[in-house]
Amino acid sequence: MDTRTATAELGWISFPANGWEEVSGYDENLNTIRTYQVCNVFEPSQNNWLLTTYVDRRAAQRIYVEIRFTVRDCASIPSVLGSCKETFNLYYLETDRSMSDGIKGVDTIAADESFSQVDFGGRLMKVNTEVRSFGPLSKGRGFYLAFQDLGACMSLLAVRVFYKKCPSVVQNFAFFPETLTGAESTSLVIARGSCIQNAEEVDVPIKLYCNGDGEWMVPIGSCSCKSGYEPDNGNVCRACPQGTFKSSQGAGVCQQCPLNSRSTIEAATLCGCRNGYYRGDMDKPEDMCTSVPSAPRNLVSVVNQTSVLLEWHTPRDTGHREDLSYNILCRRCHSNERRACQPCDDSVLFLPGKRALKDNTVEISKLRAHTSYTFDIQAVNGVSNKSPYPAQQLSINITTNQAAPSVVPIMHQVSSTSRSFSLSWPPPEQPNGIILDYEILISFLLSLGCSNTTPNVILEGLRPGTGYAVQVRARTVAGFGSYSKEMLFQTLTDDEYKSELGQQLSLIAGSLVGGVCIVSIVAIAIICSRYLTRTHSLTHSPGVKIYIDPYTYEDPNEAVHEFAKEIESSCVKIEEVIGSGEFGEVYKGRLKPLGKKEILVAIKTLKVGYSERQRRDFLAEASIMGQFDQPNIIRLEGVVTKSRPTMIITEFMENGALDSFLRQNDGQFPVIQLVGMLRGIASGMRYLAEMSYVHRDLAARNILVNSNLVCKVSDFGLSRYLEDEDTSDPTYTSSLGGKIPVRWTAPEAIAYRKFTSASDVWSYGIVTWEVMSYGERPYWDMSNQDVINAIEQDFRLPAPMDCPVVLHQLMLDCWQKDRNARPKFHDIVSMLDKMIRNPASLKAGTNNIGLGPPHHPLLDRGAPDLSRVSSVEDWLTALKMSQYRDSFLLSGFNSLPLVTQITAEDLQRIGVLLAGHQKKILTSVQSMRPNADDQSPTESV
Repeated sequence: MDTRTATAELGWISFPANGWEEVSGYDENLNTIRTYQVCNVFEPSQNNWLLTTYVDRRAAQRIYVEIRFTVRDCASIPSVLGSCKETFNLYYLETDRSMSDGIKGVDTIAADESFSQVDFGGRLMKVNTEVRSFGPLSKGRGFYLAFQDLGACMSLLAVRVFYKKCPSVVQNFAFFPETLTGAESTSLVIARGSCIQNAEEVDVPIKLYCNGDGEWMVPIGSCSCKSGYEPDNGNVCRACPQGTFKSSQGAGVCQQCPLNSRSTIEAATLCGCRNGYYRGDMDKPEDMCTSVPSAPRNLVSVVNQTSVLLEWHTPRDTGHREDLSYNILCRRCHSNERRACQPCDDSVLFLPGKRALKDNTVEISKLRAHTSYTFDIQAVNGVSNKSPYPAQQLSINITTNQAAPSVVPIMHQVSSTSRSFSLSWPPPEQPNGIILDYEILISFLLSLGCSNTTPNVILEGLRPGTGYAVQVRARTVAGFGSYSKEMLFQTLTDDEYKSELGQQLSLIAGSLVGGVCIVSIVAIAIICSRYLTRTHSLTHSPGVKIYIDPYTYEDPNEAVHEFAKEIESSCVKIEEVIGSGEFGEVYKGRLKPLGKKEILVAIKTLKVGYSERQRRDFLAEASIMGQFDQPNIIRLEGVVTKSRPTMIITEFMENGALDSFLRQNDGQFPVIQLVGMLRGIASGMRYLAEMSYVHRDLAARNILVNSNLVCKVSDFGLSRYLEDEDTSDPTYTSSLGGKIPVRWTAPEAIAYRKFTSASDVWSYGIVTWEVMSYGERPYWDMSNQDVINAIEQDFRLPAPMDCPVVLHQLMLDCWQKDRNARPKFHDIVSMLDKMIRNPASLKAGTNNIGLGPPHHPLLDRGAPDLSRVSSVEDWLTALKMSQYRDSFLLSGFNSLPLVTQITAEDLQRIGVLLAGHQKKILTSVQSMRPNADDQSPTESV
């Protein structure tokens, strides 16, 4: 409503009829206006009302009324009989059109200025303007205004009724609609914004506040032009024209396409590379497109016996990139034709490497003598994998010269006396020519050299009961190779030699006295037959000692006496029980051989009431161990068979089984030390493989650890499990019948009972996983049948936490489905040696990227299920940390909300001192927090 320019009748209602009067008049600018006047000051008890027409509020909650009026000064009116006033009252009535009793007062309005009679014969008008507001309005669609006069002489010149609003606006690339002010003058009304076309939210929610004066204030959130669009005058997001691009959302502007790229459309977010040019995986959109390098130049070689040094020059064209590197491809050729070549053996050594070389030189060694090789030098950079064409390369052909033989791998003691022992060894793996002779170096106080043309020797004139360090090397026309590693051999004492000689003489005398001709012939025939059988097995590799199965002997005692030393029971002192085995108790004790120093030993005993088969199986393990002599195989000290109880005596391993030892020391060892332990296990298994012995039960529980953390392979009794149908032990239970350690066994061994060194390699991969996870159970709580099914579906165990990529790759290599594709144990030892020499390769990477098969649903069973945890006790049980239950509760951490606030310092105070346990608990706590930080829990540890 606005009567300032109204000239027609307003039609307002006045009461009583002689009160307010509508008249035409002039304002101070002499414009014609319609006014209402009242001036009944000479009459008492005035109560004059004026009611406006209906006003629609248009959803406004607070209404403003501007009143222009004049008032006569009561003092200027002579002879006033009534009660003169200089004020009037304003009311409003909220309604949907019909009148009611709900009229409400707004205010009593007084004039700032009044007018009086002047000397000019006329009246000087003094116009007052007052603004009042009322609200909140919510009951009806509109309202009436009412003016009450109680005895004033006045005129209503104009009445304007209005509300306030914040206009629609575009701010921060967001549109905000027109918004009415709030019910109170101090109210702030929230207006939600929406991004303009081609803009995207930066911060949400996007909003402005409309205050009571209709002004926008307090902007929150914003939008910005999305990729492919740039801001124009702050209110529009304009598409990037052709030939330009914008790769990210924000305030940035469109850029010209980088070199060797183009965009043929508007709103481009990336410029495509031209033909023959590419972007690398790590290149940014604003980087120029580059090309692959040309071939290396000027390749030269220097051949030194079975080594070659290759050098070359940088390619003329590097593709305008800084990440140039080289790959070396090696092929061994039987003739000058390339198709007659095949890839080089894994034994060939490349220094500094054969992939991603930064230098322009490489040394290649351990090649075969008098052999032709082809070497291809490839130049690659960060976009070589994008090109459909093979990398540019430069090739060279070389032929190696004569070379000295490689190292003799190992020596074996064939026999010994008090003054001599007999040794044998296999030829070098790479003789590089005809072996002319061998040189033996034997060390005891002084060094002696002697030559021999055959791979065996008898060393005489030695001291009784004395150890000697022996090395051997081979010679060809090219000269001597390197000495083998030192191996210790010991002569018998005089008493031992006499005892053994006496036993042999007794056997001979007994045969002569008790012999009957026919019986003797039969006995000789049997002995010869067994000898020939054993001799046949020895022809597997001349000069290499081969394992002999004790079950090929008709009398198990004969195998025990041949391979194990008999010990007098008086030399053995049992001290305490340390465990129980399949056949009886296991004790810690001491062994004091005659004339030697007392040593700690482990003593396995055969329980009372055994059967003959149990005794045979019990002693069979000693017959097996007695054939082995290697630092990483448990050493047999001897057996006690001539008195009760029957005992097997081995060296004492202070730290017990590897799996429980790792669990007790979770997280305590650096990775390089764990790799050293794995290297020891692999070395022991390499020795067993060379002996043609298949372990069948390689697992961390069967690896023993001594005080120097040397790991030794033990438990050589699984052969009996494969015949025993008792399936009470779930570790060895198989649905296919028999007893098999399913979680550690290769699939072909489970399905077809095909146990080989390759199946032992599979088991070694599981042992590696156990070591890197500090004794975690392989495949967690999955059943044996689930494990078999998962492996058949190509599921493989993921990398344990903080496991280096190279070690998990070694595990995956051991778990190849094709047993012929798995590495040999000598390859594994070489790989671990390289890791130890290059500790930088053991840095932990992203555990599972590109290494394992696709995600398998069974994988989820490995992590603790925390979804049903309702108490601290349940949580610790899920983490397998229930041993800390009382410590947590006594320290005040008796609810899960309190646990989520725990810190590394709290764990120290509680008594969780092992770093691995702290890491595991803090990782779980981090996952339980509602708003976890980006910081890894391991960083706080």
